[in-house]
Amino acid sequence: MESLFPQVAPSIVLSVLVGAFNSCLYVVLRGVVRPHLIAVVPAAIVGAYIGQAVGGRVGDPIEIGDFSLVWSTVLAWVGILVVVGFASIMPDREAD
Repeated sequence: MESLFPQVAPSIVLSVLVGAFNSCLYVVLRGVVRPHLIAVVPAAIVGAYIGQAVGGRVGDPIEIGDFSLVWSTVLAWVGILVVVGFASIMPDREAD
């Protein structure tokens, strides 16, 4: 019997979890929710997915099954820092 939901690769689900967790950790460390958070979450998720791919080829000391946890966390933070860097050099919106 066919299932009602399509099958999703575990690496995608774990990348979403790692990216969302690191985005939440960024907000806790920063202490302020800014508008660039809309771009931080997808950047962290994409970074975690790319990190999983890199860790699969290079190797990782901490793995969950075939998921590379250290590389996905490192590249999730790289994605977060790229967005934060772009947000810091963009001009602020003027009050109307």
